[in-house]
Amino acid sequence: METLRTLYMGISSGIDQPGGNVNMDIVWQIRLPRAILGGMAGAALAVSGTALQGLFRNPLVSSGMLGVSAGAGFGAALGIVFFKSALMIYVLAFAFGLAAVFFSYTIGRIYNSAPAIMLVLGGVIVSSIFSALLSLVKYLANPYEELPSIVFWLMGSLASASYRDIAISSIPIIAGITGLFIMRWRINVLSMGEREASSMGINVNIDRIIVVFCATLATAGAVSVCGIIGWIGLVVPHMGRIIAGSDNRILIPASISLGASFLIIVDNIGRAVTGTEIPLSIITAIIGGPFFVYLLKKYKGGNW
Repeated sequence: METLRTLYMGISSGIDQPGGNVNMDIVWQIRLPRAILGGMAGAALAVSGTALQGLFRNPLVSSGMLGVSAGAGFGAALGIVFFKSALMIYVLAFAFGLAAVFFSYTIGRIYNSAPAIMLVLGGVIVSSIFSALLSLVKYLANPYEELPSIVFWLMGSLASASYRDIAISSIPIIAGITGLFIMRWRINVLSMGEREASSMGINVNIDRIIVVFCATLATAGAVSVCGIIGWIGLVVPHMGRIIAGSDNRILIPASISLGASFLIIVDNIGRAVTGTEIPLSIITAIIGGPFFVYLLKKYKGGNW
């Protein structure tokens, strides 16, 4: 007991006195919030991709295809150029990420007989529009101060992770992940097709809205504080299927764990490979691209 008490007092003193113990400060004030935020963001992106792939019965769908990333990027660029406040960057990125999916869903409702396909097409349209608006903001931004900040944010990073970032992003991320976890068995039914789901008593439109909203909420919460991190929502679900199968009741919890672990490992690689930190999207693309080619070769266009 005395040993445990001594250890606890040492940890407490390291937290309460930032200048007292450099090693404890590094662990508790830099490494720990970075690992926690990375795990939360990775889990959110992975589980969102898993849910949307099951919902649309398409192995190439991820939350970015619905316009979340493009909308959040535009919002963050506005925050960097006009407000220069970290809080406003988070708020605008989150708000425009949600707005992009809302516009995608509105476009998808134009043709009611194939809403799932139209929702993806609506996402492509909205992503293109927000990408153009983002390019406009980058063109108007100060090339010496604002433009580098925008570019670095768009590549994704956990370098500035703090407990405040965790507190800000935890509400939408936890809410979105919890909603998808609760809906995981309904995603199994929705993946069978609209007619089959309706015959089993499922309200297809309502359940689709809930799944899309929860996936968007989790993704927007992650992107707003970490920037745009590609490939996780696309590749990690397939890793989960190799390990746990295609049953979303098991796959969604597996994706949460795999996504969190994957982003933490990627972040460690980005810090360890070179003397300067490599943005996360670069590493996820380097890892995700070849792995996806392997999946294409393995399944040869068949069932995933």
